[in-house]
Amino acid sequence: MRIPGGLFDIPGKEQLAAELEAKMSSPSFWDNQEEAQKVAQKVTVLKNKIQGYNSLKGKLEDIEAFYELSQEESAGEDDEEVKEYRAEAEKALAQLVTELDALELQLLFSDKYDAGNVILSLHSGAGGTESQDWTDMLLRMYTRWAERKGFSVEMLDYLPGDEAGVKSATLLIKGENAYGHLKVEKGVHRLVRISPFDASGRRHTSFSAVDVLPEVDDEVEGIVLNWDEIKVDTYRSGGAGGQHVNKTDSAVRMTHFPTGIVVQCQNERSQISNRASCEKILKAKLLALKRQEQEKELAGIRGEQHEIGWGSQIRSYVFHPYSMVKDHRTGMEIGNVYSVMDGELDPFIDAYLRMAAVRGQRDS
Repeated sequence: MRIPGGLFDIPGKEQLAAELEAKMSSPSFWDNQEEAQKVAQKVTVLKNKIQGYNSLKGKLEDIEAFYELSQEESAGEDDEEVKEYRAEAEKALAQLVTELDALELQLLFSDKYDAGNVILSLHSGAGGTESQDWTDMLLRMYTRWAERKGFSVEMLDYLPGDEAGVKSATLLIKGENAYGHLKVEKGVHRLVRISPFDASGRRHTSFSAVDVLPEVDDEVEGIVLNWDEIKVDTYRSGGAGGQHVNKTDSAVRMTHFPTGIVVQCQNERSQISNRASCEKILKAKLLALKRQEQEKELAGIRGEQHEIGWGSQIRSYVFHPYSMVKDHRTGMEIGNVYSVMDGELDPFIDAYLRMAAVRGQRDS
């Protein structure tokens, strides 16, 4: 077995890390805090990849050493020491294969924005309290998934349900390949369960929509906000009332006239912070619209028919009459619905990314 160093361009990463570290040693480096943090984060990502590769390479060398020891001519097949060496080698090899699978997954993050942060929005479907409670469950699921990954989560907007749950929520999830992972979650998620809100104990089906956008950097080419085309409204944000009620018009809503896109943020106490979050989401939505139009054009050239939009059901979560989560795109099934709701999403994400990679190779 050989660790594919060429695919990951380790020398190139080492050179880039060294150049960025030299840049960081400049006395004026931290004058621009925002830009400095981006560079520092990039150095950390590069070093982690280099360290991960070197770790795998070292483990492979250890495995080869174990096998060489077990193959010595002086040792007999029944020698206990030989059996021990082989057992150690097989155990280490199984672990190495698992880690290589995870490393291989990194190659699937080929989109321009895969490595960056992600804006994830949840919207309850028809059904009132039922779908709003389901949206709240999904909000917890994605938050738990992000925490397991070591990602940070910021609430950009949160609109509570009338009686329980959440009508809508928007999260900014920050971490390496956050968008690359979560872009596969875009679509409608379906819940089947015995409703806790139904006194008769009947089974209910609820729907919630997930929208996923890459966080757009201010320098992204072609995404410039023209304020003559945008209406900005401020209003008092909603809440539970009492001493926690916001008594100022801190919530912000932006309407982009050319596209009809409307975004709003009310989670921060500061109007300035909410306005900045609105700008971030609006830029991301405009970028998504631009890319969607490009995909339509390419599909027309190729004569392809693609379903555009995020309204199709992608996954079902069944609590009753059996426990099952099934992804309708890949066929991936997991019998423990509670583990999935606790953030165990990686099997679904990995399966979809690998399927998309195979499809891309077949179409190319």
